[in-house]
Amino acid sequence: MNAFYYLIPVSLLLGTAGLGLFLWSMRNNQYEDLDGASERILYDEDVPAPPRGKEASGTH
Repeated sequence: MNAFYYLIPVSLLLGTAGLGLFLWSMRNNQYEDLDGASERILYDEDVPAPPRGKEASGTH
């Protein structure tokens, strides 16, 4: 029963911290563009890979 005296304030503190971080992220527009990163990876310019050396190609 004595553990509740420690666990309840700790859980309230963690919950308040989580809520504070969520509200901070909302104010700083962290959720503004949810689809942008997933679409940017599809339409990224293709850059040719650099040529491989003899050691990397497996020929000796």
